[in-house]
Amino acid sequence: MRSYLIILIMLVLASSCKKEYSAPVPDFNNWPEFNSGSPLHFSASQYRTMEGVYDITAGNTIFGETVAVKWSYVNTGTDTTFHFSIFCGKNIAYFICEGKKSNGDLLLNGYWRKMDGVETGIARLTIKAAQGAGFISSGQSNPTAKAITITGVFGTGQALPTSSFSCTYNRPLFQKTPFLILANRGGGRNSDLLPVSENSVAMLRKTAEMGGQGVEIDIRYTKDGVPVLYHDATINLRETQKSGLLGPVENYTYAQLSAFVRLIHGEKIPTVKEALDAVLYQTDLSFVWLDNKVTDAPQVSLRALQKEYLAKAAAAGRHLEIVLGIPVEPAKQQFLALPDHADAPSICEISVDEAAGINAANWAPRFTLGIVNDDVAKAHNEGIRAFVWTIDVPELVQQYLKEGHFDSILSDYPSIVAYYYYVQQ
Repeated sequence: MRSYLIILIMLVLASSCKKEYSAPVPDFNNWPEFNSGSPLHFSASQYRTMEGVYDITAGNTIFGETVAVKWSYVNTGTDTTFHFSIFCGKNIAYFICEGKKSNGDLLLNGYWRKMDGVETGIARLTIKAAQGAGFISSGQSNPTAKAITITGVFGTGQALPTSSFSCTYNRPLFQKTPFLILANRGGGRNSDLLPVSENSVAMLRKTAEMGGQGVEIDIRYTKDGVPVLYHDATINLRETQKSGLLGPVENYTYAQLSAFVRLIHGEKIPTVKEALDAVLYQTDLSFVWLDNKVTDAPQVSLRALQKEYLAKAAAAGRHLEIVLGIPVEPAKQQFLALPDHADAPSICEISVDEAAGINAANWAPRFTLGIVNDDVAKAHNEGIRAFVWTIDVPELVQQYLKEGHFDSILSDYPSIVAYYYYVQQ
């Protein structure tokens, strides 16, 4: 009995000493000058003028020597919020800010984060009138080197920022080849301590500000046949809060999941319909990969949603691709069972030949196969694009971009893919 008591005490002590890691977004809403500024009412071309590759002159020990600057937006009901993102080549770091005008200057207020750890902090940046804000506001385009300078401060955690940051425009972003930066699990994983849950609508709204141009989302089916976004086979504490429900997703109706289950950050498990609504009407994402996790499930309902939202995108004048994922042979057989499968856009992971055989326009090799340029060339000769997955190591991202001929990289860290893609020359 005593030995059992000792073991119990040791377990309690071990659990109490376990370190909980988190990377909460700091509260950056206490910059008086920013709060009194006026919203930016810029055209798309004015936002694009600010985009480019910048050289860092202060803060380079943390963020590297160069950064890629990009704008994105999200529609939130009746309002559109623009985000100013800075993608860094060191520590998988990025800045995400919102912008306002104040006395001729452009103020950029937000936070920074290192994705290779948990470091984060407040960022307060400025483009002064004489250092590019006037040029941007005038509607001019094609800035020359050193035409725009961003200066400011950054901090750690919730502390007021005091460390200097400065970067100067060097050249336009590299965008000479058609290429897609795809974000895994709707934008990122729960294990990376993002402020929203993987495979949630909230994550889809954040994808572009983290560098993604499109997304891969994981599809499972409820007991009553509703396709939903969920990665793992079971309701578990990696993806959800404690709820009392356990076991496979397909054991529960959507009404039960909606009533009792919440994702890690409190969101409901979304339906594929809700996810496609968000992508189409709230973001500028251009690609959705519907990754079937139940590989032997009929794809009729998923195909119906694909057709519905492709038609809605066309009616809205939006360029949006939605593809059915075909990871293995059982999923291929379910795909071929669709009466109109020849017309259904798809992405096949099996092989180039299998992709060509089912009229898939996209082939998706796993990155562990290596830089398979011969197979990629074969795919291109068949009119098929090659999407490699899932690359998270910065050195591999750089290598696959430099040496490979892929049309897309899928990553849990779209910001680092964005950095290495946009800084190419």
